[in-house]
Amino acid sequence: MKGFPGMEDLGGLMKQAQKQLKDMQRRMREIEEDLRERAVEGSAGGGMVKVIFNGLREPLDVKIEPVVLEEESPEFLQEMILAAMRQGLKKSQELEEAERGKVSGKLNIPGLGALF
Repeated sequence: MKGFPGMEDLGGLMKQAQKQLKDMQRRMREIEEDLRERAVEGSAGGGMVKVIFNGLREPLDVKIEPVVLEEESPEFLQEMILAAMRQGLKKSQELEEAERGKVSGKLNIPGLGALF
């Protein structure tokens, strides 16, 4: 454009930005597929109660040792299940944030992962 120095490169910059955005979206989809296949475990009661989550914070499995059912009160079992779930969710969230951070880098923009 005449009269506006540097504006002639604007179209090229826009194309480059679109290409980078598409590449980032592709990489985020790949990470999401990987996170869906990875598993983390939360446990309580010395491992007598375990809850397995994938890297997308989806619960996959619950394992309770039979001795817990025989020896503990329902309230105590409920507390152990909640503790294992909290631990597993935290691990899953940390895994997801670490993997997505590899793509988004140091942008640290809240909600950025939701865009991809």
